[in-house]
Amino acid sequence: MVRALPVFPRRLNILAALLMVLAPALFLHAEDGHKLWLRYAQLVQPPTIKFFYLNDDSTTGHVIAEEIKRGLSDLSGYPVSQTSDPKNAQLIIGTPDNLELLREPSWKKNFSHLGPEGFLLKREGFSFLVAAKTSLGCLYGAFRLLELFSQDKDLEGDGVLESPLIHRRLLDHWDNLDGTIERGYAGKSLWKWNELPGHVNERVLDYARACASVGINGTVLNNVNADPRILTLPYLKKVQALADAMRPYGLKVYLSANFGAPKALGDLPTADPFDPQVRKWWEAKASEIHGLIPDFGGFLVKANSEGQPGPLDYGRTHADGANLLADALAPYGGVVIWRAFVYKDSIDPDRIKRAYKELMPLDGKFRKNVIIQSKNGPLDFQPREPFHPLFGGLKRTHLGAELQVTQEYLGHSNHLVYLGTMWEEFFGSDTFAHGPGSTIEKLLARDRDSLMAGVANTGDDRDWCGNPFSPANWYAFGRLAWDPTLKSRDIAEEWTRMTWTRDPQAAPAITDLLMGSRDTYIDYTCPLGLAGVFEKDLHYAPDPGMVDPRHDDWSAAYYNRADAKGIGFDRTRRGSDGVDQYHAPLNDRFNGLKTCPLDYLLWFHHAKWDQRLSTGRTLWDELVFRYGQGRKEAEAMKAQWQGLRGKVDDERFGKAERKLEIQAREADVWGKKCLGYFGSFRK
Repeated sequence: MVRALPVFPRRLNILAALLMVLAPALFLHAEDGHKLWLRYAQLVQPPTIKFFYLNDDSTTGHVIAEEIKRGLSDLSGYPVSQTSDPKNAQLIIGTPDNLELLREPSWKKNFSHLGPEGFLLKREGFSFLVAAKTSLGCLYGAFRLLELFSQDKDLEGDGVLESPLIHRRLLDHWDNLDGTIERGYAGKSLWKWNELPGHVNERVLDYARACASVGINGTVLNNVNADPRILTLPYLKKVQALADAMRPYGLKVYLSANFGAPKALGDLPTADPFDPQVRKWWEAKASEIHGLIPDFGGFLVKANSEGQPGPLDYGRTHADGANLLADALAPYGGVVIWRAFVYKDSIDPDRIKRAYKELMPLDGKFRKNVIIQSKNGPLDFQPREPFHPLFGGLKRTHLGAELQVTQEYLGHSNHLVYLGTMWEEFFGSDTFAHGPGSTIEKLLARDRDSLMAGVANTGDDRDWCGNPFSPANWYAFGRLAWDPTLKSRDIAEEWTRMTWTRDPQAAPAITDLLMGSRDTYIDYTCPLGLAGVFEKDLHYAPDPGMVDPRHDDWSAAYYNRADAKGIGFDRTRRGSDGVDQYHAPLNDRFNGLKTCPLDYLLWFHHAKWDQRLSTGRTLWDELVFRYGQGRKEAEAMKAQWQGLRGKVDDERFGKAERKLEIQAREADVWGKKCLGYFGSFRK
């Protein structure tokens, strides 16, 4: 729960602005991006905090103390120390258990709206207070206060009172046990499995710190295409070492589990969920894991999808499989996160309809500790998709959102594509499940076991994500997982001021660059609702005519369906009737050629080349315009960045410049390749 309070009127220190304009070189030094948004760049006029008070001897308490020392010292330029006397402190941090002040009746009302992770920030004269019910809440509050200082913002008025709207806020890592990362574009796995359990790489602590700073509270360590060996004792001891290292930062560890593990590991001849020996195997495994990791979060499972084993192999349902694991974890409070990414051919000729048709009949049949995890759209992390109809469809089953932070279909680590705008669009979508106003953000927040998961974009590259702009998506995911009602521009502005610069001209320019980047990418890759126009397997370059012999719906041509008459996939009631997986009035809106939003036109309609659109152009002319506009916008992004030379450090500026040059060059390739292919049908 987040209470709106009159807080933080923006204040850009006049002296700081003047100095930055007149002498930017004073503030610039070589940086490699490793510090992310926790740079704590020195302020010209910092808050006068020289002593802080914190009476918390827990491991999380020690993390808080070290972060406050580091953050305030870097921001102020002078040492900041911890004191044992709160009367000498300009910053006081505590809970009612360890701070007498907070046990006074006048403070009780301030805590009535706080959950275990919530916090209160307040300013009293020249002193600041971070208060919470738990040490973890104090940690989140301390990071939030440092974040405000880093942006050169004041804490005034009634302060801020926050609790997260989403209960489980996870990063899903598609890391393999050999150190590679599926869909990873920034080096190898952070976990360094070969060094564990004896040595935990220091980057793990840096990672945990960055996650905690934006409120992420869980991490799935391994690929959803899970190697069964992760459940063996030698690897569980490695997982234990990682869990111990990340626990002080509030991160629980989860594992992707291979459903066929009892059979794959050679323990049993079957993995049938109705087999009593299989049930005992999972119960023993859950007991073994919790003996090593008492706060283990649970299992993430990809089953009967893209070759992964699952309950359907034995004539059972997804509910049968999920409930087997859920029963094993239930005594320990663990959950099973069951991915909705299923698309069995026999369910329906239209791939995007299959998960809905397969899972909706099972609504209400899953255990209470099962969460269905659905991608934001019904296909596969495309640059723009309508929301998955399971949101608003499933009503008696916990449903969580899976977002892709790594840019599989979005230019990998070469193209600047800020995804905060995509996710704001998704969360604000009205499902009409309970009438108007049934937005996805509301549906998620009302679930008592709500979940938001992001497929991580981190690797062991020094700058974490392979592109100086890409950490914006890690940051945005964390902020939106905490509160999906936040605005993507506000998040982009926060990230820019903490990561790049507070310069009064440069910071807004970088924010604008982020905000326009996704629409630019869509224009030069897949405008008007086109999908799946990417090359086979790598999903990077354009290949709109690609036909994959392995699977019809892995083919680009399957989705764009270009022919002599027109282009697009007919999902109207005359076609596959995909529109009627949505509630009224959305289904009617999508079904009508003239009422369907242009952004989804070719997702739902096979439109004629000479169809006149609301823009006044024909469909063909609109495609030509969009691809051309995208190319021009990519060139403009490059030019806009070059205009910021000298406003940020040379090292990161140069790397970003090279990435934008690649993006502009490839935007031109996209237009030529796609229009060349589509134009071959339009005689």
